[in-house]
Amino acid sequence: MQLTRESADAHVIHVWESGRMRVGNRWLTGHVIVAPDRIVPDWNVGDASRIAYEHLAPAIDLEPEIILLGTGAEAAIPDVGLIASLAKLSIGLEIMSTPAACRTYNVLVSEQRRVVAALLNPVQDQP
Repeated sequence: MQLTRESADAHVIHVWESGRMRVGNRWLTGHVIVAPDRIVPDWNVGDASRIAYEHLAPAIDLEPEIILLGTGAEAAIPDVGLIASLAKLSIGLEIMSTPAACRTYNVLVSEQRRVVAALLNPVQDQP
């Protein structure tokens, strides 16, 4: 899926494919956290339904106003207490599929919002 929005001052997700994505000119595989000014590759997280506050710590440390949680090819709901925990820090959490999170991230970056995308994107086994 080609995602095109240009911003010279921020990381933008140009292409998403199952298992990898291109941020700027850099191809990244697996789970990743993307912020306008930082990329955290090789994000250590497991199943989307088991994501806890501790898993999002690298995204929280970037002090966003909103975290977009891309849960893979389809949306999956993690523990509902996670939303309340982040709300106490004045951080919104939006949960959606990873392709939708990539598109939404680019829009929010273009609006100069303090957004972080925490993207689950498992590398698929080849037959």
